[in-house]
Amino acid sequence: MGNEGTIISDVSNYNIPDIINKGLAYAIILAGILSVVFIIIGGFSFILSGGQEDKIKQAVGTIRYAIIGLIITILSVVIVQAVGQFIGLNVVKYLDLGEIYRNVQSLGEAFRSTGGSGSAVSLD
Repeated sequence: MGNEGTIISDVSNYNIPDIINKGLAYAIILAGILSVVFIIIGGFSFILSGGQEDKIKQAVGTIRYAIIGLIITILSVVIVQAVGQFIGLNVVKYLDLGEIYRNVQSLGEAFRSTGGSGSAVSLD
């Protein structure tokens, strides 16, 4: 039988920087999707508030925090690197922003080519 096609065999084909970069790419995509979902939810809440001040404030807060969360997620790599340099550790020596960007692009292209089913997404 062996480990062909299992998660363990797939992960063993990658080194630590590849795994970290691909994990960050997936996290950025997930954060983007969740942010868009919460912005839409906040928009619907705003439209359906019926002019009630407390519901409007809650909807605007939902939209605001979704956008802030997305910005923090995107800037997280830079923030971690800055904190690591401040305390004297090279905590992101494996991170490659170009590779993360390429991973996000390839995942987006794979998602579009499958029509959203996600069946063609691979770790390559």
